[in-house]
Amino acid sequence: MPRNESMDNTCQAMYRTLATQNGLQPEHVDISQSVLYTSIMGLLLVTDKERELQLGSGQIGLCNVGNTCFLNAIVQCLSHTRGLRDYCLRKAYLHDKYSNQEPVLMNDFSDVLAGLWECDGGETTVNPGKFYRMFKEAVPRFIGYSQQDAQEFLRFLLDRLHTEINRRPSHRPAVLAIKEPKYSRFRISDEALDMWQKHLDRDDSKIVDLFSGQLRSSLNCSVCSHYSNTFDVFCDLSLPIPKKSVQIVTLKECLDLFSQEEKLDKENSPMCERCNRRTESTKRLTIQRFPRILVIHLNRFTMSRYSVCKSSVSVSFPLHGLDLGPFGPVDCGPVLYDLYAVCNHSGTVNMGHYTAVCREEEGWCCYNDSCVTAIHEKKLQSNQAYILFYELKSCNITSQ
Repeated sequence: MPRNESMDNTCQAMYRTLATQNGLQPEHVDISQSVLYTSIMGLLLVTDKERELQLGSGQIGLCNVGNTCFLNAIVQCLSHTRGLRDYCLRKAYLHDKYSNQEPVLMNDFSDVLAGLWECDGGETTVNPGKFYRMFKEAVPRFIGYSQQDAQEFLRFLLDRLHTEINRRPSHRPAVLAIKEPKYSRFRISDEALDMWQKHLDRDDSKIVDLFSGQLRSSLNCSVCSHYSNTFDVFCDLSLPIPKKSVQIVTLKECLDLFSQEEKLDKENSPMCERCNRRTESTKRLTIQRFPRILVIHLNRFTMSRYSVCKSSVSVSFPLHGLDLGPFGPVDCGPVLYDLYAVCNHSGTVNMGHYTAVCREEEGWCCYNDSCVTAIHEKKLQSNQAYILFYELKSCNITSQ
């Protein structure tokens, strides 16, 4: 029997017992509308959410069902994202989502995670075939058996899961807003918060809770010195890799390049809100709101004139205490993250292979499709690191 049906039956039984003892229940009343019923159901849901999960080691591989190493590596990284894992294993989304439609992909994804964290340890591998078939139905561009990009798969997967478990209705009535002059001065934090709230009015899910942050793009007109800001939601940071003669750079250098001030000529600059024309300007990106789970994509694949090239530069990254404070609002203080998973890509553009490295209680493990082996943390640094998964450790910004 499904858990939500079992819980409803339990709630009804408790209700009828209490109602009968107190002589409260006429037969013709719809008990689902009563205060007593909803109170009991609320208590059951709280108890269900707070109960301790019985988990295995999680060190179980995934079958490759046809060039699906990209899928296996990303699923293993998401499987070690504890907030998402526990949410899926408890199937809390069934009580969280707004839509009455069955969350088919989320159910299949949760089933894969349940297999990976089975506590009896009976299985050595899990077959993600059913989940992948449902994903390809939802995202037809992944149909076929050719190798796919892991970062694209991650983005599409999180987007589809969010759509199924969104706490907001898909169609909301338009709200007429009073238009302020575009160049009027507001506190940046207030403007950013207003844009964030508007986003949550449309898109609010566990995926947003965990993975979504907010970028601020600042434009400075060289003619009138007017500053304007735009705010965009992100689920990962795609960082350029500096082009140097050396074969190793730091993650901080990638972040510096991502956030450095960029000069825009008239042809490439947007309209200045005050001058009402295109002018030379400067643009800079900063992080306005920090996500709980920070996904960093190292942009190793770049387009040349005739083909796609892969950078083999090694990017060194901290395992503990990655500080994004310098890339956030002024004087925001330290914003520290700890690494818990890495998606690696080996080989070339056309002949490549994805693996995952995830942090366990006793150390790190490498997940190579169905094969799982222990790995020393010193071997995490390589020129194969492609997607880094960090968890927020501490943040001094009160609005977060």
